[in-house]
Amino acid sequence: MSGHSKWSQIKNKKAVTDAKRSKTFSVMVRLISAAAKTGMDPKNNARLRDIILKAKEINMPKENIDRAIQKSAEEKLEELVMECWAPGGVALIIEAITDSRNRTIAEIKHLLSKFDANLGGPGSVKWMFEIKDGQYQAKNPVTVTPEQQTELEKLFDALDANEDVTEFYSNLEN
Repeated sequence: MSGHSKWSQIKNKKAVTDAKRSKTFSVMVRLISAAAKTGMDPKNNARLRDIILKAKEINMPKENIDRAIQKSAEEKLEELVMECWAPGGVALIIEAITDSRNRTIAEIKHLLSKFDANLGGPGSVKWMFEIKDGQYQAKNPVTVTPEQQTELEKLFDALDANEDVTEFYSNLEN
């Protein structure tokens, strides 16, 4: 009987958890590399220190953290903040870290167009948010219909799957 061995089940579960862990580690490496551009010493760089603490919370090995800091000197990573409009008048702010600005913007535009959303100009959405603890908080959350909610969830999943997107915020009411 195939598929009934205990090792097979453990192996499959381990593969899933390892894939999730790998994705979060790669995002943290990008964040650390981008933060280390302004200063490689965590004692003098508060942003880098905060990201390193977050990396330690998810049990990221110290060697990976050190390698990411050293990588910042070699790699040219750029941080992007994009403002978007989604169906139902939902405002989105997308933060990304990339080595190719044009490629990332094109990917995000394509992704947004699949879900009837579009990229806005600078300042078109940020006025609807305020920054608290380094994160965007919606000033006036909006509600949408159940159909729009399911479309937005698909958009959020697609954004989450994009490797360059580190974080995104919306003014959608929870």
